Order: sequence, then C-alpha cells, then structure tokens
Amino acid sequence: MFGGGGMNPRKMKQMMKQMMKQMGIDVTELDAEEVVIKTGDEELVFSDAQVTRMDAQGQETYQIVGEPETRELGAGDDGGDESVESVESAEAADAIPADDVAIVAQRAGVPEDEAREALEAEDGDLAAAISRLE
Repeated sequence: MFGGGGMNPRKMKQMMKQMMKQMGIDVTELDAEEVVIKTGDEELVFSDAQVTRMDAQGQETYQIVGEPETRELGAGDDGGDESVESVESAEAADAIPADDVAIVAQRAGVPEDEAREALEAEDGDLAAAISRLE
C-alpha cells in the first residue's frame, strides 16, 4: 500500500527534507564525534553516531542513531572538561525555556514571573502550569 519499494534513497531523503521544511521544521545534520547520555547509574556513549537536530517553532529536538557502549557512571570523566560543567550549570539555572514562560503567560493571562513560578512548580509541564493559573 505505502512502500518506498523502488524509490531512490537519496530522492526519498530529499523529499522528506522538503516536506519538513514546508511544515516549518528545520533539520540539520551535526558532525558529532561523541555523544554521552548520563543516567542515574550509567553512561551511554555513542562514539560514531549520526546526530540530527530538528527545530520546530523554536523547540529543538535531537535524534541520535547508533550503537551505544555502556559504562559505569563517571568512568569516562577526566576531570578537565569545564565546558560541559559550565553548560550544565547554565542549563540548570535556566531550566525553564523563555518560550515556555511566554506561552503559559499568554494562555493564562498572567505576568511572566507568575508563569515561570507555575512552570517550576509543575516541573516544566505547560498544560499543568496553565491549569494551575486558570
């Protein structure tokens, strides 16, 4: 019914990119050397991954394709990567995106500081924050 049976993969990729652009989604391939995902007790390390960034209405989404290695938490730390630490602390300080605050403030008809407080109280859940304020 819906197969890409005889379609050229390159042409298929080009069509998908064009469709996404028409929907307002910007797709960018990143040249990543390594991707590390830290969980509570381990790290997933993608050494040769394909990373795609999709930007839709200001919301960035990353897709990682590859086979990860699993290692114990902290096993790959060399203690000298201050740039990662500063990015993590910056993200923690600004955990609620400004776009989310603006959306909640507009939908609930409240000032942005109230919207931010509601989002923080609801762990960033937009719908729950709006419900809290209405």
